[in-house]
Amino acid sequence: MKPFLISLLLIFSFYSYSDACEHSKWGEGDELGNANLLTKELVLEASDLIKTGKVYSLGLVIDQNTPAYPPRSLSLSVVQPTQQFGKLGLPNATYNDDMFHGWLGIGSQIDGLGHIGGTDAIFYNCHDGKEFSETTGLTKLGIEKIPPIVTRGVLVDMARFFKKDFLEAGETFDVEDVIEALELQDVTIEEGDVVIFHTGWTEAKYFSDPELWGSGTPGPTGEVSSFLASKNVVAAGADTWSYDVVPPIDLNEPYPGHQILLKENGIYILEAMSTGELAKDNVYEFLFVLGQAKVRGAVQMIINPIAIN
Repeated sequence: MKPFLISLLLIFSFYSYSDACEHSKWGEGDELGNANLLTKELVLEASDLIKTGKVYSLGLVIDQNTPAYPPRSLSLSVVQPTQQFGKLGLPNATYNDDMFHGWLGIGSQIDGLGHIGGTDAIFYNCHDGKEFSETTGLTKLGIEKIPPIVTRGVLVDMARFFKKDFLEAGETFDVEDVIEALELQDVTIEEGDVVIFHTGWTEAKYFSDPELWGSGTPGPTGEVSSFLASKNVVAAGADTWSYDVVPPIDLNEPYPGHQILLKENGIYILEAMSTGELAKDNVYEFLFVLGQAKVRGAVQMIINPIAIN
């Protein structure tokens, strides 16, 4: 073979190798990501955190007016099928049914691993979007693949750390801030945790100024998401609709945490968590429980996680 052809082949091989996608630590073909960390041992350990029995709902009440990432919206129609002109639906009763029209990525939600890919349409664990993204649903990485998430939950109160009622839209916090906030709370992050940031944004603005609430958010820097990935958490979230800061630090790299957590590390994202009551009660460790609706092929899902203190 001629020398220049050998050189071309070597160059091609180098770039092909360097650009190649690296499979997840969970193995080629894996669709669960860090949900693989969930074990019965984690459940038993987390159950020891229950001291008072108080239950906190982390899901927000949503309706057709809930601000959402455009063009997401929802509407609800309540109907009485087969009961036209006063007919009884059943011999001994009437009834209501409801029809939901909308997006599943609205309000309190979990982002599945099929949500974010690179510009090359490669998603978590090298799954190619062109091969699994169908208009009728994802054939891989669907929301139904996520097992029940029952583990230790950790609330990181960034509003308390900065001595504010709430952080403003566009305000960020870095790894050093998070570490110091955890030290202030006397809490550490452990493998298999669900970590949720309290910024106070939702508590302050969701009801009083929903338009402002939906126009921007405070949030972590991308390095914070890398820090959480190094801790091997199962999911990361915040009391904001975006998790990441909006407006972004770099307009050319919006939502960096989504890429780092979902695509690169198989870590789920929880958005628009209602954390105000946890923060008021200074509850920083709790039993976290989530069983999302199993809609086959869905990318995201509206959720109402439960924290038990």
